[in-house]
Amino acid sequence: MRRFRLTEPLVMLATVLQWLVLSTFTGALIGAGCTLFLRALFASEGHAYALSWWVLVVILPLGGFANGLLMHYGYRLRRSRFVDNPIVAVNEQRGKMPFRTMWIKPLAALITLACGGSAGKEGPCAHIGASLGAAVGRSLRLNREMRKRLLACGVSAGFASVFGTPIAGAIYGVEMLAIGRIRHDFLFPGIVAGVAAFEVSRYLGVPYPHYAIDFNGRFTELLFLKTVLLGVLCGAVAWSFVEILRQTKKAFARLRTHFDLWPPLVPALGGVVIALLLLALPRSYLGLSLPIMEQALQGQAMPYLAFFWKALLVAITLGSGFYGGIVTPQFVIGAVAGSAFAHWFGLAPALGAAVGLVAVAASASNAPMAAILMGVELFGADSTLYVAGACVAAYLIIGHRSVYPEQQIAFSKSSWIFAHADLPVGEEKVRLSYGMQRWLRMRRRRAKAESSES
Repeated sequence: MRRFRLTEPLVMLATVLQWLVLSTFTGALIGAGCTLFLRALFASEGHAYALSWWVLVVILPLGGFANGLLMHYGYRLRRSRFVDNPIVAVNEQRGKMPFRTMWIKPLAALITLACGGSAGKEGPCAHIGASLGAAVGRSLRLNREMRKRLLACGVSAGFASVFGTPIAGAIYGVEMLAIGRIRHDFLFPGIVAGVAAFEVSRYLGVPYPHYAIDFNGRFTELLFLKTVLLGVLCGAVAWSFVEILRQTKKAFARLRTHFDLWPPLVPALGGVVIALLLLALPRSYLGLSLPIMEQALQGQAMPYLAFFWKALLVAITLGSGFYGGIVTPQFVIGAVAGSAFAHWFGLAPALGAAVGLVAVAASASNAPMAAILMGVELFGADSTLYVAGACVAAYLIIGHRSVYPEQQIAFSKSSWIFAHADLPVGEEKVRLSYGMQRWLRMRRRRAKAESSES
């Protein structure tokens, strides 16, 4: 069919203008909302960590109990059956999320981080962004596809407001929806919303760090190979983090079922476990743990097991039922692991920390493009090729696992692996492809025949 010469470009121009208005308004609204949350977080986080252990052993279980009460009773206020998970909302709920319960997760996150739970700050902001994006779409009576895009760009705006990386935030809000697929029609709304949220938050006084990492300016193949190898190791670190988190969630779920515990008591039990671990672990792993991440990026030496202890505390915090973000812990785990193991590959600790920070996020979240762009926005253009190689290598190493069990598998990462399309990671059981299984059977038969002949 012959296309009209002017109709199509005029429609696309109208689309651009439409999303400029919608995304700018939504991003500005989300930037203001996230700034309010971040100011409350800055005022409350970290003050209790220096208190005596006997105080923490009381505060942590109380914080867990408060989280449990919020999650158990707060959601009874919603009038619909929709869940407030952005991935599920886009993939399964036609861009709809409950609005009446939007305050629950931000409040729970403030309690978690104030009492010493180990978690991140971006989850509540992404939740605020998704909820406000869905509310704007519903108020304007937009169609299903437009609501999905507005909700996704709300997530992008939330990430941009937290980290000060509007482009990476835009990509992350889209890339986190499925492994191996990016909805390009979501990108323009996400970028515009991310820039608007970032500018509003910066205008309102949210501070954003800048890191000076020496990537040597001139590209060298040897340094590229070293960063790729470090990316492989960071993929293994991300794999261990995802597995620790998954097994911890299972353990607390079994405890709840076996002893028939009242749900709010489960995170309180998690608070007791964290408090007991503090008898042996430093308190720098509590809360956001941004100071140790910054120390790693400044070139200070990190212990080999620092990433494991941080991953364990995050897993107990989130696995028991506390609420908080999951991306900031990935940055911390990646930075301390990259710094600790950098000398294995002849890299400077600060450079290893920078590469590890983005590589673990690329792997655990299955968002390599967003992680690469975040590396460029945080560390400068000289880092591009190095963080790109490390991020993609780490993304492949972790396989079909994710910190987001709702994340769908759009395409398998390897032709030797088979996975059903559009099933959540938590439900899909990947296996070797039929061709690979046939080849392995043939190899076994041949080896068995050769051994019998000999």
